[in-house]
Amino acid sequence: MKIVVKIGGAALDSPETLHKCAHAVADLAAAGHQVAVVHGGGKALTRTLAQLGKKSDFVNGLRVTDSETRDVALMVLAGHLNKALVAAIHAAGQPGVGMCGGDGLAFRARKKATVGQDLGYVGEITTMEPRWLESIWSNGAVPVISSLALGGDGQYYNINADQMAAACAAGCQANALVFLTDVPGVKGEDGTVIRWLHLRDIPVLIQKAVVSGGMLPKLEACQLALRGGVGRVRIMPASEADVLAQLYFSKIDSGTEVTVQ
Repeated sequence: MKIVVKIGGAALDSPETLHKCAHAVADLAAAGHQVAVVHGGGKALTRTLAQLGKKSDFVNGLRVTDSETRDVALMVLAGHLNKALVAAIHAAGQPGVGMCGGDGLAFRARKKATVGQDLGYVGEITTMEPRWLESIWSNGAVPVISSLALGGDGQYYNINADQMAAACAAGCQANALVFLTDVPGVKGEDGTVIRWLHLRDIPVLIQKAVVSGGMLPKLEACQLALRGGVGRVRIMPASEADVLAQLYFSKIDSGTEVTVQ
């Protein structure tokens, strides 16, 4: 099966959680699945920008990205974090191949249009070319993709990693997309995790402000993936990544399963 795993930046900040995620990915690959990893790195990027004296601003969970911020994102996401994740997957027993969306023009982007706010070099994926992932899989490795892509203007754009993962999953017609994050799942009005979330219920959660911030692009990504033909979408805590191997063989109570019905 084809499985896309999105690993959030918070997981990359914790050696223990990174170890769990890398081993979960390696175990899936060792079991014969074609696994692709898409990663973020927002916390590390914010930290690096602060060290450089730059403040980070967000609009609906998306980082406002001027040219300097974009260049630092390239350094942090496509550089240090990407290679650290590749190394962790290697250490877990499987070869990884690091890349960003601009490599081979695997992902093409355009500037993300927002009403009343210019986010700068923030993009959204327009096309995805799966042959690069197929080539890596055919050679027995795991593609590890950082969330940056090239636009038609030749500029790199910062892509929300959740939406990058959704575009990746839809583009390669993945059987499943799993978001490994720093929250236990999508919470309802009573504060408990919603185990099964239907697409039709998402607008209500947003309207009532039950979900906000970084969960907004994540739920948008879930919708994009399911409507793009991805079989299953689950949001679950990265700290419980070791249950991923059971995804198709037993009931998993961890996180939130997002469904079309």
